[in-house]
Amino acid sequence: MIDSPRELWQRLQRAFARTPTSSSAAVAAGESHHAQAAASLRALLDDPHIPVSVRGGLAADFARLESMLAKLERDELHIAVFGRVSVGKSALANALLGEDAFTVGVLHGTTREAGQRRWREVGGNGVHLIDTPGIDELDGEAREALAHEVAGVSDLVVFVVDGDMTQRERDALQRLARTERPLLLALNKADRYGEDERERLIERLREHAAGLVRAEDVVAIAAQPAPLKRLRVDADGVERAELVEQAPDLSALRDRLTAIVEREGKTLAALNASLFAGRVSDQVGARIAQARRELADRVIRQYCIAKSIAVALNPIPVADLLAAGALDAALVMHLGRVYGLPLTRTEAGSLIAVISAQLAALMGAIWGVHLVASALKGVSAGLSTVVTAAAQGALAWYATELVGRAAEKYLVGGKSWGEQGPKRVVAGIVESLDRDSILREAREEILKRLRLRT
Repeated sequence: MIDSPRELWQRLQRAFARTPTSSSAAVAAGESHHAQAAASLRALLDDPHIPVSVRGGLAADFARLESMLAKLERDELHIAVFGRVSVGKSALANALLGEDAFTVGVLHGTTREAGQRRWREVGGNGVHLIDTPGIDELDGEAREALAHEVAGVSDLVVFVVDGDMTQRERDALQRLARTERPLLLALNKADRYGEDERERLIERLREHAAGLVRAEDVVAIAAQPAPLKRLRVDADGVERAELVEQAPDLSALRDRLTAIVEREGKTLAALNASLFAGRVSDQVGARIAQARRELADRVIRQYCIAKSIAVALNPIPVADLLAAGALDAALVMHLGRVYGLPLTRTEAGSLIAVISAQLAALMGAIWGVHLVASALKGVSAGLSTVVTAAAQGALAWYATELVGRAAEKYLVGGKSWGEQGPKRVVAGIVESLDRDSILREAREEILKRLRLRT
């Protein structure tokens, strides 16, 4: 039985509002992701160490963060409808809502609003729908910008076509996929095709979308079916032709949307907000770094000198290594203060451990030489001691430079991987996904981009 459009929309809203006690473990995980993302955004917005000048320079981004946090706190999920002119985007949106909320054009695209606001939004009880202008109303750069703009405000994208995909549509789908948003591909106006032709088209679309959209998320719909022509015999026995309006057939899309929203709606909203927060965090760190890099360079150089002298002149084996470790921790804490992102001694120690692990081979060799040189200082005398101490001092300088630069890179990243860091939230969400997740196609790409941005 096909739900009415209003019933379909209400089902989506109920699915998103459903609690963990009445659904699966994936929904329970979504509640956790949702809470973590909200805490991460709040921590970034309230961070007292971000200079006023940096906040001012990124005012639009911080305003977007405020909006995203409010969206999470209101338990909202945004679904965008994307496609070229006249494929039926607005008709689909209206059919989903069960009302004419969006203008429907026949000969040309009609979803174009003045100013920078290129979309319209309708929602209620958690689920919002966003209609967009046709991708072929815009030139290449504008299409790229629109893809990112839509991705920035939506948690899930329905890409609509009405036949085999054009090259422009394939390019647009790939652009959207690069924004790390989950995608559904809907073949609209499916009532125009016979059953066999419709199945061939669906398979063709799955081939085009391979690696971007899961096969089960490519569906056929009829948002505004053509009226049926039938003959009616009137009271005088005269046959008259009449057109009978057909109800929208969105059952395939309904089933996919309901399943995704119910299972992963909160996870999708959390991931979208955290990805954006991670980018803002990076920008914050980069701006702070730009203003304070000269001072940071002086600090690293001073610690290089201090550590090389301390290690070279300390006559007690192994004790010089302990002094070196203490100086490394002090350097990291000092850099934290320079960048306005202070670290506790525990955080500094943890960061040094991470740095050492990432540079395991190189740092292992350096500290191995340190250990041998430290021992030699205790049993050698005269010139050999001087040579050994000089070599160990040079290694200490090099090791300090490595630690300082790695810590600086971490701090420039705005502590995105630290306590409540948005990138840590993103990584946690993505790594917890199972094979049934709509995000499985984007999982490796998201993790790869996270690594590239660190």
